[in-house]
Amino acid sequence: MVAPKEVLKLIENFEHNLDAYRGGKYNETQVRRDFIDPFFKALGWDMDNSAGYAETYRDVIHEDAIKIGNSVKAPDYSFRIGGQRKFFLEAKKPSVNVREDIEPAFQLRRYAWSAKLPLSIVTDFEEFAIYDCRQKPVKSDKASKARLFYCTFRDYAERWDEIAAIFSKEAVLKGSFDKYAGSSKGKRGTSEVDSAFLDEIENWRDLLARNIALRNPNLSQRELNFAVQQTIDRIIFLRICEDRGIEPYGKLMALQNGASVYARLREMFRDADDRYNSGLFHFSKEKNRAGAPDELTLHLNIDDKPLKEIFKNLYYPDCPYEFSVLGADILGSVYEQFLGKVIRLTAGNRAVVEDKPEVKKAGGVFYTPAYIVQYIVQHTVGKLLEGKTPKQAKGIAILDPACGSGSFLIGAYQYLLDWYLERYVEEGAEKHSKGKSAHIRPGAQQTWRLTTAEKKRILLEHIYGVDIDAQAAEVTKLSLLLKMLEGESDETLNSQMKLFHERVLPDLEHNIQCGNSLIGPDFYDGKLELDTEEAQRINVFDWQTAFPQIFEAGGFDAVIGNPPYIRIQTMKEWAPLEVEHYKERYLSAGKGNYDIYVVFVERGLQLLNKRGRLGFILPHKFFNAQYGEPLRGLIAIGSHLADIVHFGHQQVFAGATTYTCLLFLDRAPGEKFPFVQVDDLRAWRQDGTAQSAEIYANQLSASEWNFSAAQGGDLRTRLLAMPIKLGEVAHIFVGLQTSADKVFVLEHVRDIGKHHVVARDAGGTEWQLERGILKPFLSHVSLASYAAPQAQHWLIFPYALEGGQAKLMGPDNLKKLYPNVWAYLEHSADALKRREGGKLKNSPDWYGYVYRKNLVAFDEPKLVVQVISQTGRYAFDNNELYFTGGGNGPYYGVRWKDAADQHSLHYLQALLNSRLLDYILHSVSSPFRGGYWSYGKRFIEQLPVRAIDFTNIQDRSTHDHAVALVEKMLALHPQLAAAKTPHESNLLQRQIAATDNQIDQLVYQLYGLTDEEIALVEGAQ
Repeated sequence: MVAPKEVLKLIENFEHNLDAYRGGKYNETQVRRDFIDPFFKALGWDMDNSAGYAETYRDVIHEDAIKIGNSVKAPDYSFRIGGQRKFFLEAKKPSVNVREDIEPAFQLRRYAWSAKLPLSIVTDFEEFAIYDCRQKPVKSDKASKARLFYCTFRDYAERWDEIAAIFSKEAVLKGSFDKYAGSSKGKRGTSEVDSAFLDEIENWRDLLARNIALRNPNLSQRELNFAVQQTIDRIIFLRICEDRGIEPYGKLMALQNGASVYARLREMFRDADDRYNSGLFHFSKEKNRAGAPDELTLHLNIDDKPLKEIFKNLYYPDCPYEFSVLGADILGSVYEQFLGKVIRLTAGNRAVVEDKPEVKKAGGVFYTPAYIVQYIVQHTVGKLLEGKTPKQAKGIAILDPACGSGSFLIGAYQYLLDWYLERYVEEGAEKHSKGKSAHIRPGAQQTWRLTTAEKKRILLEHIYGVDIDAQAAEVTKLSLLLKMLEGESDETLNSQMKLFHERVLPDLEHNIQCGNSLIGPDFYDGKLELDTEEAQRINVFDWQTAFPQIFEAGGFDAVIGNPPYIRIQTMKEWAPLEVEHYKERYLSAGKGNYDIYVVFVERGLQLLNKRGRLGFILPHKFFNAQYGEPLRGLIAIGSHLADIVHFGHQQVFAGATTYTCLLFLDRAPGEKFPFVQVDDLRAWRQDGTAQSAEIYANQLSASEWNFSAAQGGDLRTRLLAMPIKLGEVAHIFVGLQTSADKVFVLEHVRDIGKHHVVARDAGGTEWQLERGILKPFLSHVSLASYAAPQAQHWLIFPYALEGGQAKLMGPDNLKKLYPNVWAYLEHSADALKRREGGKLKNSPDWYGYVYRKNLVAFDEPKLVVQVISQTGRYAFDNNELYFTGGGNGPYYGVRWKDAADQHSLHYLQALLNSRLLDYILHSVSSPFRGGYWSYGKRFIEQLPVRAIDFTNIQDRSTHDHAVALVEKMLALHPQLAAAKTPHESNLLQRQIAATDNQIDQLVYQLYGLTDEEIALVEGAQ
């Protein structure tokens, strides 16, 4: 691509007047207007909003620079797509040496790193530098640190392709910018802002917890946690306000000078109460003010040292954070992790920080990505607001019942702020900007902003949240208040205080509350003996009392969020009373080892009014899991499904292994709903690329949900509706369970004659053992499609089978009948005793054995199924193979239930190994990374089995043909394994492929597929 004429002209003009531009009189504003703006206009950016987009959707924000000391508290340009920042640009006058000066690079990197933007630019037009801003900035860094690209204005024509391929608007829209950023990721020193800031405030918590516990020995554990959290929240709030120009810059920094730091900090907190009215600074009782004041923290004793340690790294140039651009989503992700730990007091009154039990069991905390929050908000709050005016939107109530650090409520609040601003401008900016009750005010660059009073009203009227953790509720309040203060200044806040004679911020005590969303006051029926600790942990919550005006209107309009994912088995360890209560009060908790998120879905539905909508991100496991049956039934009966976005095996949560979906439910019944199937998460995020289908509500029931938006959905639906399922005609049995069966495995075994084998012990000694007491054992081998392999290992099996029941032989009989095995076991006694936990030598179970009441299934012909596999592997075994497995594998066994059934097991093998049934399996099973699928019992038992009518000559002939083809496969596979030459191997592989294809064609015929349907199945492989 040749540089546009206007860019070539810019280069020419700059060259012609270079000396003048390098002079100190030519300033930054001039170079922006004369060169930088037209340069980026040539890259496709609407630099002056000539399209007339609303403030939310302008391409470029020219920041209102706040001059504090020698630094500017906002980047010069913020380039955006759809209202989301993509990169910053920091402009300098041409007299600045961009290549060598440390200051411009460090300033830019602080902004972009704090805003979590991967790439950003410093330019004075004469020079152009791109930086990787994921690397934590350090004040001593050279200008070249983390620089990915550098050129001068003389290179623009030649290197235009490179610049446009990354930073043109078209490149950003098409994903080239993200791709380039991704290709640059992972360089040494990368430390994203959220993980760095988390480390920072976790260090603050350690410092404060230890000191406050030491200096205030009468504090309880709960009081200590409250005091530390509040102190940290207040410091963060005030420091962010400083960088935004709302508070005088450097107030906290000044506390490092002199003694009595906490006494002076307390005065700042009191001043903040007078100014802001936030519950964060609520220290005394006031008339008509909700919530009890904090009567604890102002009376604490805190040493100067920990506070000075906290303050010393909060300011430029030592501080890497630029708080003016530290987004609410970044702060939320930090706090989500931070709240996963709690301070515990030891017996010696020493403070230690440890994971909360629910977090420890869940393997950590995973913050909901911003794009998921936006999608859910858009499809709940956005749907509610469609076609409405600001007057018609009055009273819409949005709830997150497990709000955590507040990410969903911040997302909803931001959506409302943008929506109201657009509506007011559309209705007439002049009309809405006049008088004491003005909704909007003029902003910079001929824009409009909501007034502080209007932002306050929107927050109080629309946003509600509940969390069982008091600290989480306080963090949500903090996040919402900081969001409300975005774009404000000392001037705008002071004008509000004068105009309305009230403090700046709303008190969110009524809106954000602490309690157990799932347990109401009826919990106490018959449980009056609960101690204080249990009552505080359970934290009963009365919805009607907490939000009377909401329930007078019928309930909430939207319920959104990411409910906790906690399996009930783990929750029993620390919350047994709650688990029993859920079973008694909720239909969704009525079956199996459910996960707590299903209860949140049921509760969410209960909290909606008649026109309300729920939007959650949660595991899609309940679609097929047994424990999901009651919730599936509840949703199906009420026809509540409004929308599903299914991510399959795509991972939404970084670092987690939870497979999720977006579930949208309407309280009012619906006739049909869209099902969106996301096969490529990156493409879906970029432009919504996904497959979709409409599904009718009358197709739903409590049975497993197996929706598909892929081509062939009708075929899958038809075949899954066939009357006979594998689970009805076949016995699908688990292998030996190592948790229940004591398995002792012999290795390095080889046959020597008909009645003996040789095994080698750990020391290398070989033992000749009687074969009659040994069983061949399959251990984590990848199966072939048709033939089971020979056993690699053997089991010692000291049982006799009598009428299908396994009867223990006992040590005496074992010693008498199998002396060689007994001698081997005696030799191995020490190792076996260690393995069995030190059991006595002559105990019946000391030597290790397999215990199972019914083991006939292992000794009969069967199919062995590989549970995790890329394709179906149902291998025939006629050698009495034993194996482990159950749950997630590695194997299951399958045989006909009716031993007298005329159907051959080879016929069933032909069906199961066919492309067609594998195609059906993929529509009901759980996918895994790497193209693997689960062939577990709960999935394969749903497969449709085409029964043969043996009175029909054609049917019988087809059955026999299928059996013959499978027998041919069983003969070919051993020949292939034994082949010595490439020619022989290739010939056999071609025969196997041809036979496999014959089986597929026969199965298509059996199931009545058309040519078009066959093409669909084969195209999906």
